[in-house]
Amino acid sequence: QVQLVESGGGLVQAGGSLRLSCSASGRTFSSRAMGWFRQAPGKEREFVASITRSGTSRDYLDSVKGRFTISRDNAQNTLYLQMHSLKPEDTAVYYCAASKLYGYGGTNGIGYDYWGQGTQVTVSS
Repeated sequence: QVQLVESGGGLVQAGGSLRLSCSASGRTFSSRAMGWFRQAPGKEREFVASITRSGTSRDYLDSVKGRFTISRDNAQNTLYLQMHSLKPEDTAVYYCAASKLYGYGGTNGIGYDYWGQGTQVTVSS
């Protein structure tokens, strides 16, 4: 069982930056691919970014490429999402997710077995 706790959300003006963190319990963090997803009011959950177990490969939603960076610290069991040049359309609840052991993760939520409770990001215009 893996527990994920996100933090770092908040209210920021357009053009600003935020860094989200996701702390994972247990000793299997480094054996799981990780991802960030978001869900805006009235919209379906969408993929934002993913990272492989070692951190050597990353994938991004097209609309966040060049603005967001996903990273991980396996020694600290922590996943990050650095967000720059934020736009009002980035407003959503952001969730981190962990794949099954030695899983791939990917861009579809079905590839993830564990989810955090979410952290709200609000970007004002």
